[in-house]
Amino acid sequence: MKEIITTILFLFAVLDPLGSVPVYLEATKHFDEKYKRKVAIRASVIAFVILLIFIVVGQLILEGMEISLDAFQISGGVILFLFALTMIFGEGKPENEKNRITDYKHVATFPIAIPSIASPAAIMAVVLMTNNNLYTIQQQIVTTFLVLIVVVITCMLLLIANMVQNRIGEYGITVISKIMGLILASYAIQSILSGLRDFFTVLH
Repeated sequence: MKEIITTILFLFAVLDPLGSVPVYLEATKHFDEKYKRKVAIRASVIAFVILLIFIVVGQLILEGMEISLDAFQISGGVILFLFALTMIFGEGKPENEKNRITDYKHVATFPIAIPSIASPAAIMAVVLMTNNNLYTIQQQIVTTFLVLIVVVITCMLLLIANMVQNRIGEYGITVISKIMGLILASYAIQSILSGLRDFFTVLH
């Protein structure tokens, strides 16, 4: 149970559901309520499919390129850490991704599904969390199910985005995103340290 709670908290940090709310509101501001709901559901489905593809194929790519587990843990941790730093010290996920919107016809795919929900950090994280060398098939299935749960929660938040925005405010959402960045940074450092420890253990 403790592992499940820890995994869910980490997934919340890396997917940052609240951070997607302002992006969604900006991306759908020209649409009616019915179409907004359709965009929220479609974006969530696309994001989960993308993450699922990397859960299944990510390991095969690593093995095909003969990348060691230690190297992947270290490089993955570095990427996650850099992403976390942008969440903490940058202008924030909502502002950054809102500024990328140029085509309002395909906002379900970009920027809502990618990179708001299925961000590069989220993709890297799910590959790390379903590594065949570290986790059993049962553990990977549980992780995949937890990813689905967090994406569903994200979808529900998007469906009530106006209410969330009014209750928490965009400033509050930015603060929460920065806190998520701190959690993500901690996980990233842990991944780097584990990779370095295992690498030097093998050398000895």
